[in-house]
Amino acid sequence: MEASIMLAARVYGKQDLRLVDIDEPSISNPNDVIVHVKAIGICGSDNAIYNGNNPFAELPRIMGHEFVGMIHEVGQNVSEFNIGDHVVVEPISYCGKCYACRAGMPNACENLKVLGVHKDGGMQQFIKVPLKQIHKINSKIPWTTAVLAEPYTIAGNATMRSQVGLGKTVLIQGAGTIGQLALRVAKVKGARVMISDVAASKLEFAQKNGADAVVDVTTEDLKQRVSDWTNGEMANIVIDAVGSVQTFQSCLDLASVAGRIVPLGFSTQPVTITQKPIMQKQLTICGSRHQAYQFEPIIKAIENGQLDNHGMVNQQFAFKDIQAAFDLMNNHPEQARKIVLLF
Repeated sequence: MEASIMLAARVYGKQDLRLVDIDEPSISNPNDVIVHVKAIGICGSDNAIYNGNNPFAELPRIMGHEFVGMIHEVGQNVSEFNIGDHVVVEPISYCGKCYACRAGMPNACENLKVLGVHKDGGMQQFIKVPLKQIHKINSKIPWTTAVLAEPYTIAGNATMRSQVGLGKTVLIQGAGTIGQLALRVAKVKGARVMISDVAASKLEFAQKNGADAVVDVTTEDLKQRVSDWTNGEMANIVIDAVGSVQTFQSCLDLASVAGRIVPLGFSTQPVTITQKPIMQKQLTICGSRHQAYQFEPIIKAIENGQLDNHGMVNQQFAFKDIQAAFDLMNNHPEQARKIVLLF
């Protein structure tokens, strides 16, 4: 029987993005699930692949690791899902046997594979995924909210690693997409949150988003503002969602005694830091890659209304207009808080 044809978006090289017709997937393993993709978020790392700047991507590649859809077909061993169920797809797969997996950090697995990076991702009409990477979400949740589940898990992991909790003070450097989502998750977890940026429009959105304090670092001294805000204690948790040399260096000064620092960038530029504040304050620097076991709690929080869209998705494009979406992201990034492609 001849395979049906579907539409996909594949990157072949730097800024070489093509809409192509490819064969629809078919069930080959009894634990396989085929998802009819409904919405895909475009992440900064997707844009890095598009621009040839993502060191992890293997080309040619169908991008997309933030995506949701409906169950289209299931393997014979799959009993938990029914055709038509709304689902969120977890994009990472791991071996379960290496040291990282045994230590409860499968997101750092030595054999880690990410959909849209190492394997073809969600920028296609149908995708075949192993059962363990599928999470059900209430069908009443709009696709444009459900699609935020994956980026919310990044915030979930960063706040878990840094032990964000009731009564703690959190400084987030960078009010981009991940910074804004980390703000929301930290607030849900009971923290007080200050967020900084260079763009007034992002800080204005952060205030609507629940920030307790915002700092425009182009006109204000961030260290002084943090000191004033915390009565001299400094921030218990500092999340660096900018990832520059300067922001990472500053974390040591901005963190309180016994503070925790989470750098979220993956710059390869050397950073000069001194040992004294790490020792003297007994600081903990926490790496946070993707997420581990965050999908279920994040989806529950979305279903319960604790986490929502509330203006995060501010650009929507039909899938066939994907080139226009990437053009907007690259030419007018200030207009692209979160871009979502819809089938």
